[in-house]
Amino acid sequence: MTGNNQNTGRVLGVNGNMVSVQFEGNVSMNEICYVKVGNTSLKSEVIRIRGTIAQVQVYEMTNGIQCGDEVTFTGDMLTAQLGPGLLGQIYDGLQNPLPLLAEQAGWFLERGIYTNALDDQKKWEFTPSAKPGDTVKAGQYVGTVPEGSFVHKILVPFYLLGNYTVKSVAQKGEYTIKETIAVIVDDRGNEIPLTMSFKWPVKRAVTCYTERLAPTETMETKVRLIDSFFPVAKGGTYCIPGPFGAGKTVLQHTTSKYADVDIVIVAA
Repeated sequence: MTGNNQNTGRVLGVNGNMVSVQFEGNVSMNEICYVKVGNTSLKSEVIRIRGTIAQVQVYEMTNGIQCGDEVTFTGDMLTAQLGPGLLGQIYDGLQNPLPLLAEQAGWFLERGIYTNALDDQKKWEFTPSAKPGDTVKAGQYVGTVPEGSFVHKILVPFYLLGNYTVKSVAQKGEYTIKETIAVIVDDRGNEIPLTMSFKWPVKRAVTCYTERLAPTETMETKVRLIDSFFPVAKGGTYCIPGPFGAGKTVLQHTTSKYADVDIVIVAA
């Protein structure tokens, strides 16, 4: 999940948020890189590769970038951090907590400032469900952690292939997302420590399931017009069409507030 080698390159040209970079070595699609502007490094993503030239999309204003500026490729994909602490947060498109950014840079955010998506100092109450000797695989869980009214299942990371044997599991208690809460062993005897969080590439589909279930139940939105005439399938998808000022957003907020769901995610 993490690249071992960091390649570098040089800026060849800038067109809006698209920067052309001449590089050496190996560079992958969707790899994260940083374009250096003075003392600031701007986070970017490789979106096209042609020979030894990569086009990267810069997630910040590109003012000040010049031909010849250094670019560092990290070897990592664009990832999301998964684990306790996600609920109630306000993130930007790169999963930077906006309240924390405001504390560091003020309400007029500066470019080139990036923070951890989850608080690695806060302790969460972990309750084990697996026990030594159990066989687990990606997507199965070894314990649970409550966050508000929701209960997180601490999963074996999706990128671990095959079956693993649980060697040890932490006792019930409070731990940070960095602390080891279980150790699993593969068929070669290699030990893999598990924590409450892991990272997953945002553009890679999760495939560790046996069957994708078709929706069979009705989701109660508590809006009588929808539930009576336009029922929504639990686990399905629906849309609210209409012109400007028709009340689409108001209806979405009402649905989110009263519907029979565990978590509401608002993308603005």
